Amino acid sequence: MPIVGGLDIHRKQITFDYLDTVTGQVQRGQVSPADRAHLRAWLARFAGREDVAFAVEGCTGWRYVAEELAAAGVTAHLAEPADTAFARGRKRHAKTDKTDCRHLRMLLAEGRLPECWIPPGRILECRALLETYHDLRREHTAWVQRIHAVLFHQGAPALGGGTLRGEQGLAALREVSAACLSPAGQLQVATALEVLEALEARLHELRHQLLDAARHLAGAKVLAERLYGVGPFAALALTCWLAGKDRFSSSRQAVRFAGLDVTVYSSDRKGPPGRLSRQGPPVLRWALYEAGKTHARASAPDHAYYAAVKDRCNGKRAALSEARKLLRQAHHILAELGDDALSAA
Repeated sequence: MPIVGGLDIHRKQITFDYLDTVTGQVQRGQVSPADRAHLRAWLARFAGREDVAFAVEGCTGWRYVAEELAAAGVTAHLAEPADTAFARGRKRHAKTDKTDCRHLRMLLAEGRLPECWIPPGRILECRALLETYHDLRREHTAWVQRIHAVLFHQGAPALGGGTLRGEQGLAALREVSAACLSPAGQLQVATALEVLEALEARLHELRHQLLDAARHLAGAKVLAERLYGVGPFAALALTCWLAGKDRFSSSRQAVRFAGLDVTVYSSDRKGPPGRLSRQGPPVLRWALYEAGKTHARASAPDHAYYAAVKDRCNGKRAALSEARKLLRQAHHILAELGDDALSAA
């Protein structure tokens, strides 16, 4: 490539560093403010050229930068942040935006850039919907727990776990709130119920969008049909984060990407060994864990293994073990499909 460069993305500016390999001239500077319009104007200098490539670190904001690079005819390379930092080696001087750009440019020019997969726009949209659904689910659970905490804190009678799922339960909650809670406690419960109603309305809308997306994605349909416990949401999450030709060279890499691998002792780390790394997308771990829990049913094909692990350890370990097995199986299925997994069903 006659022109290779690196872009360091921040909320206020994008720092650039690129080299013209023909003339040996290096250009450095900033694009400010960091938005689509100003980046598009800056990229106009490369109009009509097909020999330009830039490396972008896979941090927040990479999506619009990669989209604008592609629209301008510039080849975008997405760098994996952790491996890029490791390639820098031991820090000898202060780390700045300029040094980060230069480091990305040098790795790209030397062919040593640890690259990430850049998904198509449709997959990015599905990822965003899944992340929103997951966040709303967590918020819903948190507000339900707040209600039970208020009741317990003020000595109100305990209500069942499924109290808030039907009109009868909600009526019982309002009756207990009026009879046993202080005015501030009643306000807390009323506020929580209003927030829960809004969350449930949005969750209902998102659920239909995600089900429709899962029905129209080939990889998600195949996974839901072939893997027990993998429903439309888990199948869609697996396809959005694991599919693609040559995405991972082994199922072990897929497990590590999902953050379901167990950490080991390392002298350069302070974290305790024997715990999940929890790196990678939380939505994928949540979906796999929920799919793994379905093997607690006696009708599940792998129930014997689940029960054995549960007796030896506990139910959570058993579900995580099943989640890892499902992830490995999904990796092999998606590897067989290749890029066809991302096509419309």
